[in-house]
Order: sequence, then structure tokens, then C-alpha cells
Amino acid sequence: MNLRGNVSWVLSFFLTLLLFPTTIFSQSQEDLILAAKTERKVVWYSSLNLVDLKRLANAFEKKYPFLKVEPYRASGERISNKILTEVRAEKYLFDLVAVGAFEIWPLYKRGLLGRYYSPESKIYNPAFKDPEGRWINLYNNYYVVGYNTKIVPLRDVPRSWDDMLDPKWKNNFAIDYEDYEWYIGMLSSMGEEQGRNFMRRLAQQNIQWRKGHTLIAQEMVAGAFPAALVYAHRAESMKSLGAPIDWSPTFNPIVSGMRVASISVRPLHPNAAKLLYNYVISKEGQYLIRSFHRIPAHPAVKPLTPRMDPKMLRVFPVQPHMAERANHWIREFREIFQLR
Repeated sequence: MNLRGNVSWVLSFFLTLLLFPTTIFSQSQEDLILAAKTERKVVWYSSLNLVDLKRLANAFEKKYPFLKVEPYRASGERISNKILTEVRAEKYLFDLVAVGAFEIWPLYKRGLLGRYYSPESKIYNPAFKDPEGRWINLYNNYYVVGYNTKIVPLRDVPRSWDDMLDPKWKNNFAIDYEDYEWYIGMLSSMGEEQGRNFMRRLAQQNIQWRKGHTLIAQEMVAGAFPAALVYAHRAESMKSLGAPIDWSPTFNPIVSGMRVASISVRPLHPNAAKLLYNYVISKEGQYLIRSFHRIPAHPAVKPLTPRMDPKMLRVFPVQPHMAERANHWIREFREIFQLR
């Protein structure tokens, strides 16, 4: 009886493997290392800037000298389109992908993300990982209102979104004209009706439109405008170098754009991919990401600047599934702010 039961269990297990090939089961670290040694490399598509991407790859290769990281760096949109094009040609060339939450969504929808329950992921907040194990957050981009400290006196520092509707900010506030993620996060947090009403009023402030958050922060520091929607980590980095820039932590919500990682549904180097995935979400990898002045997702790795600690802020993370209505939100954003 027990023998038949054991045979039945084994057959059931292997049947599960056949029926659900997208599932990548957890293995011990020792087994992963042993299997990865025969694979020799791992292909990583990432929207992280090239300097930081190489620093992560170099640290991983130092830890696992038998593996070579082959990075491909591009914008999240280009990476998503590249993968979709490759798959149409029946090519699965990437092992690991790291892009924005909205760029991961079309890959998720088409079943191109593998399922892997990394032991490193157990400590992560449920809001920052997929319950099916198909993606996990690497780091966050907080959309905050920054200001030039030489132009804006302390008494005029904005404390809330309603403050941005004050007449003194008319012609004096800059936003990236593709900040759709921020817009979607704001409406999702506020509620659509209240959020749209706020955006319509904000549109009357004659926003200064620019492209690129780094450029916007630089122009604000140079005095082109006193305030702007910037990334908190960028403002803190520039501030640490002596630039006259700061940001307000009291806004509700502070929209957070997640940058997530996922393993391919058909990785050519599956064990090496899992090793790299484990590394970048581990405390060791997250401390390295923090050293880039980014906001790590690991709850035990605090940001370099205490005021960026998510426990101290009203953070609203934008989830990948919110991209389902992205085209609608983008049209609405451009209509409200009369962008052509």
C-alpha cells in the first residue's frame, strides 16, 4: 500500500512538471551552484543605467566566478518590444529581465515570465512581489515635489498636493510630459473622480513641460523653475553633492514606480538565472543597489537617507496590472493637460 502510494506521488509530481512547465521550483543554493557551473553564463536584459548594471554584474561574477553575465541595456519599452519580437520568431534569448512595472505587464500577459519562489523573496512585502512568483520589486522611484532651496523660502515649501494649486506655482512647476505612471498612481490612490478633478485644476497652473527627470532636476537647480516633479533619490544624490535642491516628504500620496525583475518562462540558463535573481534581491545585492543612491525594495535594507524610508512616507506603489488600462490613462493625461 505504501509503495503504491509512493509511486503514485512520484508519477503525480512528474505529471505536474509536464503540465506546468512554467513553474520553476526552488532548489537549494548548493544544487543551484552545481547546476549553474555547467551553464557558464546568464543573459540579463535591464533598463538600469549601464554603469550600475555593470557594477551589479561585476559583483555577481566576483561571487560566482564560473559565470559570465551578458547584459543588454535599453529602455524598458524597448526591452519589452525586443522580447516580444524575439518570441514571435520563436527565440527565447533572455534569462532575466529587469524593467518597470508597466513594461513587465505585456510580458506577464503573454505568459513569458517563469514562476520562481526564491527563498530570498519571503521577507518582501506582498505589495512588492507577485503572489504567483513571476516578478519581484528591485528598487523604487518615488515621484516627489522637489524645489530649489535658493528660490523657494522655507515658508513657501509645499506640504501637500493641494498646495500645488496655489497661484504662486503658476508657470513655476515642471513635469515630465510622459509621467503617465505618476498620473495613474495618483488617480488609483485618490480615486478616479477626485484624482481627475485635482489634475484638471493642476492643468490650470501652466505646467512647464520637459522630458527626462534628470534634466528636469538639473534645470530646476539652475533656476529655470522653482519646483518640479522629480525622483526622490535623484534629489538626494544631487543634494549630497551640494546642489540647492530638496523635496517635501509630507505629500499624500507619494507615488512609487517599481522596477521589477523576472525570470524567463524558457531560460536558456535556468540555474544561472535563478542565482542572479536571488543575488539582486538578496540583502547583499540590495545594499549594492542602495549604493547607487536608489531606494532598495528589501525591507531590511534602509535607504541611504532616512527620510526616504517607506515607513516614514505615504507611499503608493504602482502595480503592473494597472498597465491594463494604460492607453486609456495616457489619452486622458494628454487631454487634461492639453499635450499634443
